[in-house]
Amino acid sequence: MKPLATVIITTKNEEFVIEDLLDSLQNQSYPRVEIILIDNNSSDKTVSIAKKYPVRIYHKGPERSAQRNFGAQKSKGQYLLFLDADMILDKNIISSCVSEMEKRHTGGIIIPERSFGDGFWTKVKAFERSFYVGDDSIEAARFFSNKIFNDVGGFDEDINGPEDWDLSDRVRKKHGLARITEYIDHNEGRLSLGGLMKKKYYYGLRTHRYMKKNVLSPASSKLFFLLRSSYYRYPGKVIAHPFLFGMMFFMLLCEFIAGTAGYIVGKFRL
Repeated sequence: MKPLATVIITTKNEEFVIEDLLDSLQNQSYPRVEIILIDNNSSDKTVSIAKKYPVRIYHKGPERSAQRNFGAQKSKGQYLLFLDADMILDKNIISSCVSEMEKRHTGGIIIPERSFGDGFWTKVKAFERSFYVGDDSIEAARFFSNKIFNDVGGFDEDINGPEDWDLSDRVRKKHGLARITEYIDHNEGRLSLGGLMKKKYYYGLRTHRYMKKNVLSPASSKLFFLLRSSYYRYPGKVIAHPFLFGMMFFMLLCEFIAGTAGYIVGKFRL
């Protein structure tokens, strides 16, 4: 019998996207999947929509890391896949992840992502994400062995934002990571520059904890976008889309400023 894979979804007011994700999970080619949804006090129809599907639903907060760890505690699967509600999966993703884990006996699997949605800044964000495919320093794993996940201590609940990197780094050091070629499609909706900056500020509030734990300087390529080699590997893409590339760097600069402000506030107040 094939091993059971547990999908853990974190939600908070996701009524406009959760159905697409659950439909894509229903259509997975892999035969043994359990779905656990951890909701953080949604005030919309997220939970009522989820109840239409074969999903175990729990309520937990206050942040994504705590929700994910709680879901892992409730899981019965040999493998764990952590998803956000605004994602849609290729039908073979879970099958490919299990196959790769069984073949390589690695600790986790990186699944590449691509963004879609409406509006100009969503197009810019999708262009940015396209540079990261294949870059292990930026992409984080989402699929793990349950045993290894627990052995390394799960998600650090004191870190919000870089918690994916933190977990992936710990798993990679001890057990290694692999990757598959199927994509997760990430529904960004309609992004605004202000919304992106607000999000980076919020994540920046606890970035100092991630940096201290992993002995990273502010000049790390993970944190300072100008040092990310991903942007310089595809000159053809830059030449073909010079305006989009320029706006991407403007967006990244704005996000960096907001994230730095969050970092300074968080370092001295949290």
